[in-house]
Amino acid sequence: MTDQNAAPQRIIFMGTPDFAVAPLRALHQAGHRIVCVYCQPPRAAGRGKKPRPSPVQQAAEELGLPVRSPLNFRNVADRDAFAGLEADLAVVAAYGLILPQAILDAPRLGCFNIHASLLPRWRGAAPIHRAIMAGDTTSGITIMRMEAGLDTGPMLMVDTTAISADDTTVSLHDRLATMGADLIVPAVAAIAAGTASETAQPMDGVTYAAKIDKAEARIDWSQDAAMIERLIRALTPFPGAWFELDGHRVKVHAAHLLDGQDTDAGVAPGTTVDDALGVQCGQGRLRLTRLQRAGKGPVNAADMLNGRPIPAGTSL
Repeated sequence: MTDQNAAPQRIIFMGTPDFAVAPLRALHQAGHRIVCVYCQPPRAAGRGKKPRPSPVQQAAEELGLPVRSPLNFRNVADRDAFAGLEADLAVVAAYGLILPQAILDAPRLGCFNIHASLLPRWRGAAPIHRAIMAGDTTSGITIMRMEAGLDTGPMLMVDTTAISADDTTVSLHDRLATMGADLIVPAVAAIAAGTASETAQPMDGVTYAAKIDKAEARIDWSQDAAMIERLIRALTPFPGAWFELDGHRVKVHAAHLLDGQDTDAGVAPGTTVDDALGVQCGQGRLRLTRLQRAGKGPVNAADMLNGRPIPAGTSL
């Protein structure tokens, strides 16, 4: 028997990045039969640009689970192969593809998504990044039944967590991944037992978490300092918020607001106001505390300045 007193289910697991690894392991440990793991195909990575399997594929292979990586489900053979698994349900976590109706209808009990937001806020591809960028104070995990719309299905279970003033996408991601793993096991038990309660998402409060565009990563110093500080935390470690110095990109991994420093009409946004990387913004000022120059590793600002001083009055 599995945890939560549920009979073992035949589950198709669909996920690709690190976020999905903990839920996969939790379902496997709970005793369910993972009949197949679907993930995105290996992508070229590293200096040699050799295909690298995704974190979920690596985890599945460690667990001895079969893996499939179709480019999409437009091919009838791929859809038939999915249906042929005769799964009780599919669990989806950051898979990376929109599932056609034929796939959603194939498992006996349906397809269920582990979504990293408190729906209906932040439907879409980048809910963790967007929550931090927007200054949200709470986030969470929603287990939802999947339907044709983008993250529009009814909700089965929700768990919440506070977003602290020093949370980055990494720290919030890791916390939510653990929460998703903890929540999906009792959710599957309730689904299998027929006791899961499904609640329609409210019509109010819908927002969309668009995929992060690389153009967003360049720091616009004319923005409010608080907005820039949130951008830095949201884009850490990837793709990394950046500015140019001497014609080269410098990523900013950490910064904090300089209290009591309002906009100085005589200092242009993006100008350093001291020799320790205090920077004038459109409103307020930031202190950059951890940076990374091209081809180098991240370092504290003091270490970077030892090798390359950036005096007050420098335009970034």
